[in-house]
Order: sequence, then C-alpha cells, then structure tokens
Amino acid sequence: MKWFKQKKKNKNKPSIPAETGTQPSEEVPPGESPPAGQSMEVREDMNMAKNADPPEEDPQETKTPQGEPPEEEPEEEIIILDDLLEEEEDQDGASQKDEEPEEKRRFFRRLRERMHKTRENFTSRVDRLVLGKKTIDMDLLDDLEEVLITSDLGVRTTQTLLQRVTEKIKRKELKEPEKLREQLRQEIQSILDVPSPPLDLSAQHPFVIMVVGVNGVGKTTTIGKLAHQFKGEGRKVMLAACDTFRAAAVEQLVLWGERAHVPVIRQKSGSDPSAVAFDAMDAAVSRHMDVLLLDTAGRMHTKVNLMEELKKVHRTLQRKMEWAPHEIWLVLDATTGQNALSQARLFKETIGVTGLILTKLDGTAKGGIAVAICDELQIPVRYIGIGESLEDLRPFDPQEFARAIF
Repeated sequence: MKWFKQKKKNKNKPSIPAETGTQPSEEVPPGESPPAGQSMEVREDMNMAKNADPPEEDPQETKTPQGEPPEEEPEEEIIILDDLLEEEEDQDGASQKDEEPEEKRRFFRRLRERMHKTRENFTSRVDRLVLGKKTIDMDLLDDLEEVLITSDLGVRTTQTLLQRVTEKIKRKELKEPEKLREQLRQEIQSILDVPSPPLDLSAQHPFVIMVVGVNGVGKTTTIGKLAHQFKGEGRKVMLAACDTFRAAAVEQLVLWGERAHVPVIRQKSGSDPSAVAFDAMDAAVSRHMDVLLLDTAGRMHTKVNLMEELKKVHRTLQRKMEWAPHEIWLVLDATTGQNALSQARLFKETIGVTGLILTKLDGTAKGGIAVAICDELQIPVRYIGIGESLEDLRPFDPQEFARAIF
C-alpha cells in the first residue's frame, strides 16, 4: 500500500511502466515469461528518459527491475479501489450503529403483522364507528362499549376505559371523534404497564422460575425458548422435568435441552414431581447455575387435588432456598379468550402468580384478553409468543403491544 500511495502522489508526471517482483500468482501464471529482448527495450527507454530533461524525480521513486512483466493494472484503478474500500468500511460502521434500532423496528413490524386478526377485530370496528361523526355523543359511546366487550376486553376493563374517556370529554380534552382511537390506545397502554419490579435474573444464584399452566398452552415449548434466550445472554441455565405424568413430557423437555445446549434434571415417568424439584435444586446449587426453570405438570385450574400437588412442589423449593421460587410464571393460550382470565385468577389465588406469558397471539383475534388480565389481576406480562420460531418469544413491551393492536 505504501508504493501505491507514492504513485498516487505522482500520478500527473510521466513515468516508466511500473514493474514489480511482488505480483500475485494469479496475475502472473506460472511457466510464462516476458518475450525475449523485452528487458533490453526497457533499458533503452530508461536511457532515453535520462538523456532528456524529465521533470524532477521523487528521490523515493522505485527503479524498474529488469526482466519483469509490465504492470497490467493502471494506477488510477488502484486509487479507485482504495476509495471504495474506505467507503465500505464507513458503511459497515454505520450499519453496526443502527443494528439495534433496526432490529427493534423489524420485530415491531412482525408483531403488528402477526396480530392483524386482533387489530381487525378491534381497531377496524372503532374506525367504522367514528367515520363521518362530528361529535362524540352517547350513541357513539354505546356502540363503542359493544365493540370493546366483544373484543375480549371484558365488562370490567370496558367500563374502566369508557370512564376514562368520559372524563376526558367532560374536561373538554377530547372533542373530535377521530382522536378517540389515539386516546383509547394511550389508555390501553397505561393498563398494560402494570407496576412491577424489573426482572433481574442476577439477583439470586440460582434464580428459580416455576412455570405453570394447564395442558395444551405450550408450556414446555415456552420453557425451551426461554432457556435458549437466557443461554444466549451468557447465563448458565438448567431445566427440571417436573411434569412426570403427561406422556412424553420428559422426553420433550430433554429435546429442548439438547437444542438449547442446557442440562436437564429428570427422573423416570410417574415419579414424584417434588422429588425432581428437590434434586434439581441440589444440582443447580452445586453446579453454580444462574437460572433454574421448572416445567410442572399441566394442571386444570378446576381440579383441587392437582393444584394441591403444585403447592407441594412450591413448598419443596422453599425448603431448599428461602425465597424460592423467585418467579412463578403462568403460561396462557391467548386463543381461549375469557377462559384465560379465569385460569389466571385461580392460579393467582392458589400459588401466587408473579408474571404471565401469552402464547399463540399470532393465531387469534382475542389478543385483547391481555388488557383484561392486567386490569383485573394486576399481573405483569413478561413474554409474548407470536410464532413457532425461537425468536418469536419476546419480552413484553406495553407500548409496542398497544401500537400493534391499534
């Protein structure tokens, strides 16, 4: 590169065709040599150049060796190549700076696309209500109440939203019907933003998360995706197969453990789930794990004896570590609508749910159930699932969710 820079400085003065002994092999094929007598012609040209009155030469000008083939690439092309390389480096640096915001924008587009059924069921109907309206009257509010209730927000949440909108109207802060949709979006975002401490997985070692839910909500799959994400963050993760009753449940979790490259503590089918939890706690402590995820058996929230078994696992964890489990996450299938709200209510009363994970939001028009659960039970949503891939389980953002359905 030094030689090229020197040539770049003196590109306006006449020079002898450059020849160098460091040409790449692909440019000078092996076995070929310059034509006979070429080196003598080069020397004669050099003598003629010396006898003439050439411009003052750079003292660092490189002499042309004898017997070498002439330079094939013009130096102007080399200069252009250097400039292009510098431009590519600048573009790469700029793309790295914009990588994170671009990823966030890409996920929002995907979230909005996957939740189009909920948006059509909700937002499109609101837009049709205010179309052509000049004022917000009681007839408009009555029609809006019907839309909200039938969009799985429930009676309680609908009344809360209408009360807030009515107060805005009385204070003359909301007059135009076309601004009603934006006001509803802001109110829904405030409901979804449940006051709760931020999730800090480094607060305890191991940080124990107990995952519960009824059969068929995607609980084991969600645990596998969580393990993949935590592992990608550089944490040491362990899984515990406490679902010893459902056929092939243990094998399913083992496959997820292999996929995420994390260990799985298991026993044979039919074993006591509490014993598996006990062994998993011992193993997580001895191996200095950062996170322990427990997959519990699917419990029908209406079955008292099964819920008692779940409480037994909870007590076993507390005997091994005072504040364990540090989080109890309830996995809910968003397609079940109002039934998901009743599940969340009973699980919270039984073992004290601290967070929610909503799955299958991409295949339902009932995504409004998230607003109803947050409003009535004040349980924060930790993650949402909008597809089958590992990247489709994402941390919940109230602002993005509200924008996606509006």
